[in-house]
Amino acid sequence: MRTAALLLGAALGLAAPVQAQEECRLALVLGLDVSASVDAAEYRLQVEGLAASLIHPSVVEAALSGNGPVALSIYEWSGRFQQDVLIDWTLIHSEADLTTIAERVLRATRSHEDFPTAIGYALGFAATHLERAPPCLFRTVDISGDGQNNDGFPPSAAYEHFPFDGVTVNGLAIGGASRGIEDYYLAEVIHGPGAFVEYARNHDDFEEVMRRKLERELRVVILGDLEQ
Repeated sequence: MRTAALLLGAALGLAAPVQAQEECRLALVLGLDVSASVDAAEYRLQVEGLAASLIHPSVVEAALSGNGPVALSIYEWSGRFQQDVLIDWTLIHSEADLTTIAERVLRATRSHEDFPTAIGYALGFAATHLERAPPCLFRTVDISGDGQNNDGFPPSAAYEHFPFDGVTVNGLAIGGASRGIEDYYLAEVIHGPGAFVEYARNHDDFEEVMRRKLERELRVVILGDLEQ
């Protein structure tokens, strides 16, 4: 009887870390700019760049490393009331999961194209959407865009009135002739612990920068897990 009890205790002890590993480590929501400043060709560069980034070996490796899966969601944003979910919350357990999401992104039809740039509303939507995510250790918003807020309340108001406690907001600033948009994202958009901006000179650089950004976000969480 004592031997059986010891064996049961050992089995439960082994099972506990496995259960901990299955806990979602990161809820990551990606926001894509589809405002009027993004033309059809630039939109395709964004969509194709995101899809290619999701299945890049370095991103796949980062997504599948660490303790537990990542929960991923993707939405498009433009004006005050134009936010549309492309991919609802999905737990990433395998490379096949990322491939499926990438294929769905490529098949998606652009939701809007004639509205201004309402970053504050886009952030508020992301915060509310995160509340529907699976329970995860960390929560991150990844928002990309090529223009400053010109419609509705600013990002600062979103941070004041929406649930951003413990949420990190990173930015992918898509530039043109100058790096002014990067400065704007640094000063007005990013938020929370460890927040950062990656800069793309134009939409042609979107894929490379998105891949680098996803790797950075996923690996920061992995390192955080290791330090605990």
